[in-house]
Amino acid sequence: MEINDRILCRITGVQPYGVFVEYKAYQGLIHISEVSDRYVTDIHKLFTVDDLIYAVILDIDEENKKLQLSYKKGLLVNPKVSKMVDIKIGFRSLEDKIEDWIKEKKES
Repeated sequence: MEINDRILCRITGVQPYGVFVEYKAYQGLIHISEVSDRYVTDIHKLFTVDDLIYAVILDIDEENKKLQLSYKKGLLVNPKVSKMVDIKIGFRSLEDKIEDWIKEKKES
């Protein structure tokens, strides 16, 4: 196990500031800033205890068996999708972008 490895871990707790997980003999934390690039209004709506999720290792504390993890880096997006869709939409709604997408598709 090394930094930047993508691992499958089990959620053991959800708090307003992040998600606690376990992986083998390690305990990990996914801080809320590592959940999404967008604003997370209620982390409890995204995660449930005992769910399995993928995360990327940011830091390893071997002495205390602790991991710092990133959920957003653990999500894999197909390169074709990332080219076709403006993933960094931010807070604009789909409604604001749908007409542009339809126009682009008709032109292509």
